[in-house]
Amino acid sequence: MKVRTRFAPSPTGHMHLGNLRSALYTWLFARKHKGTFILRIEDTDQARYVEGAVDVIYRTLRGIGMDWDEGPDVGGPCGPYVQSERKDLYLPYAKQLVEAGRAYYCFCAHEELDARRAKAEAEGVVAWKYDKHCLRLSHEEVAAKLAAGESYVIRQDVPTTGEASFDDAIYGHITAPCTELDDMILVKSDGMPTYNFANVIDDHTMGITHVMRGNEYLSSTPKYNLLYEAFGFPKPVYIHMTPIMRDASHKLSKRDGDAYFEDYVKKGYLPEAILNYVALLGWNPGDDREFFTLQELIEAFDVSGMSKSPAIFDPQKLTWMNAEYIRKLSPESFAAHAKPYLRVESGEWRVELLTAILQPRVEYFSQIPAMIDFLFELPDYDIELFTNKKSKTNPEISAEVLAFVIPALENLDDWTVTAIHDLLIGMALEREMKNGTLLWPVRIALAGKPVTPGGAAEIAFLLGREESLLRLHFGLRKLMHNA
Repeated sequence: MKVRTRFAPSPTGHMHLGNLRSALYTWLFARKHKGTFILRIEDTDQARYVEGAVDVIYRTLRGIGMDWDEGPDVGGPCGPYVQSERKDLYLPYAKQLVEAGRAYYCFCAHEELDARRAKAEAEGVVAWKYDKHCLRLSHEEVAAKLAAGESYVIRQDVPTTGEASFDDAIYGHITAPCTELDDMILVKSDGMPTYNFANVIDDHTMGITHVMRGNEYLSSTPKYNLLYEAFGFPKPVYIHMTPIMRDASHKLSKRDGDAYFEDYVKKGYLPEAILNYVALLGWNPGDDREFFTLQELIEAFDVSGMSKSPAIFDPQKLTWMNAEYIRKLSPESFAAHAKPYLRVESGEWRVELLTAILQPRVEYFSQIPAMIDFLFELPDYDIELFTNKKSKTNPEISAEVLAFVIPALENLDDWTVTAIHDLLIGMALEREMKNGTLLWPVRIALAGKPVTPGGAAEIAFLLGREESLLRLHFGLRKLMHNA
């Protein structure tokens, strides 16, 4: 059997990390088994449709290196691959079930349903489900209502006895009493199929052999299987995935913070790092490896490594992994990623030096502006910053240091990192002073903050001679004024 899998997102906005993982696992499974990966857009819920969301899906998947063999934009033998374009396909299948006695027309208005639900709840019914009211209509009554043009939906006729069951590759054999299942709507009053019905018809007509999706669909799958049985369709292999959780009790949600792939890309996380981390949320390769290329994921992926337990999303672990990816970038690649965050005009700053001192320190690229903001404007700092126990400096010692450093720098002709560094270290040696004791006040006066990428020599070079001397004089005056 040739494997055929599908990723079937709804175009309702950005790509949630949970959807991204579903796409990844489905793609990996297809590629591992030399199968076919299909992209299908499920847009039956037009009320939730977001303009431009389909392009987001394309952009996200291609941005992480995933391709598809069949889909809306590449075509294929089972198209169209957008549900709204397949509208005429579903009603005949639903009517086939009606004729077979496995579905029925329902003419109940929303107001009627609400009234019956309220009455049942008042009588203590906890979970009301449709009471098969219209199933009791005679053929003549149904025909008359249809001829009169009354609005209707088509409902699945779920047996009132027995069980519905299926086998899942992760969860094993699952059984649901039919008494707990409702007669779900298959076709809505506007002629559009419901998500559940379209899902079954599309999976069958597209020859899907393995259905991989979130475990929130576990409760619906028994009803899906009843439909497969009613039609006589071969059933796919089910592989349900656990959710990605924010913590032990809450699913990852946009309301609680970043949950979308593009949120992290905009913050300067590398797509390949995000993908690598997401791959490990609910799957284990069976060894201690944590870093994978896409090809390595294909080779290592196996359903047996998927977990039954929810995966906990750890932003700190993602940040750590992203930082490791950043360290491995070539200097040229790092500079290309970093440049949009540098606020650097061409020729004005030494981009090569700035990126060189940033690469070992940056965890994600949107950190860069806050790391280098002092280059563009000296912050208003307190003289207490000149106090550092480790380097044994204080405002008094700092004033002394700046007083002899400034003239030396003013007389320095070769304003390069090496020349500045050698001058400062040489003065510390001459005065039998620890390097940190001399360099700390210079750094504070130049940057106005205790933590900077690069040391005093790099900062002075990046600022340039004129700006560096202005800041050093300002720092000395600040110290003298508060002496």
